[in-house]
Amino acid sequence: MSSASLIEPQHVRDAHDIAAGMPAPRTGASRQLARVQPPPLSPRALEERRLIHRQDSVRVQADAFRDLRTRLLNLRGNQNFITLVAPVGRACGGSFVARNLALAFAFDEAKTALLVDCDALHPSQHLALAAGSDNCGLMDYLDGSVDDLGDIQYATGIPRLQLIPNGSVREIAGEYFTSTRARTMIDSLRSDDPNRYVILDAPSALNSPDARILSDLADVVVLVAGYGKVTLEAIDKAAANFDPAKLAGIVFNDNH
Repeated sequence: MSSASLIEPQHVRDAHDIAAGMPAPRTGASRQLARVQPPPLSPRALEERRLIHRQDSVRVQADAFRDLRTRLLNLRGNQNFITLVAPVGRACGGSFVARNLALAFAFDEAKTALLVDCDALHPSQHLALAAGSDNCGLMDYLDGSVDDLGDIQYATGIPRLQLIPNGSVREIAGEYFTSTRARTMIDSLRSDDPNRYVILDAPSALNSPDARILSDLADVVVLVAGYGKVTLEAIDKAAANFDPAKLAGIVFNDNH
């Protein structure tokens, strides 16, 4: 994404008058993070995984994601919030935007970020971040196979950024996302650390009902449109899946 621009839909602008360090210790989560601490990723390793960093070689991308982070903070104020990142369709780069938005939050030494891979059929964040590769993650927690929420949170080698991978692949995941366990999990992740910003990486809004279902767990929805990949009609159709009050805007992504 050489440029990440948050474009607020007209109905969002009209309704809202929109212009344009580690977390505090937690018992289970802290033990898990202490057990597995990967080495810090070098700038080269970050670039190979298409992750932004502070060096000049990716300054344009880093600044674009910082701007996106700032716009969301301006929308929501100082209280932490849950952001759902949903691509319009496949190949729009939603997972790319989700992990780099999480990184942009983690850049701030006063904040932490937790990226949750909610694409039950095509998970990818465990590969991009080289964390949670033992296949224990979100779906395993939601189906009760894992009891301790701390056991599915992984350090990433990037300061203040943690990952909950998807874990076991599921053809159908909606019933898990509507469960009381999912709601309780989100409430715990939000309240455990007031400086933590949670980013949910969702599957395509047009190819699965899961993105719409997951939006009930989120405070803010960011829609990702692959530049030249989807039509305006498809964008409108995808946007219609979400509560207009939650839809912060659309990111046009040209890095897939």
